Amino acid sequence: MSVQLHNPADIAAPLGAYSHGVSGPGSGRWLHIAGQVGVHPDGSLADSIAGQAEAAWRNLVGVLADAGMTTGNLVKVNHYLLRCEHLQEYAAVRSRFLGDARPASTLLIVQALARPEWLVEVDAIAWRA
Repeated sequence: MSVQLHNPADIAAPLGAYSHGVSGPGSGRWLHIAGQVGVHPDGSLADSIAGQAEAAWRNLVGVLADAGMTTGNLVKVNHYLLRCEHLQEYAAVRSRFLGDARPASTLLIVQALARPEWLVEVDAIAWRA
């Protein structure tokens, strides 16, 4: 069993690489992934939006892998950026990591994250049968 995408024909199609809704059939295992930022395993922080996005997504994929899951198990992803002008670079990294996966998704441009040097944060929910 895998997740089911819900993109009804009677509403506007998704405006990007996401689905309007995602459900998990039957019983399964849920994984809630805390916000991941652009910090490398050694504690260093990438200095660009592309570098921080890459590190945040590597961290998120690492948590998925530890739980025996992949991006195909993602049900919902929330993306937080500090600047609109970072959207295109961030989207390119996100698309590379998501591949064909189309989880429900929300992207917000926020005033600040917990630390001023952080440019992006990503949290997610995944499901596996």
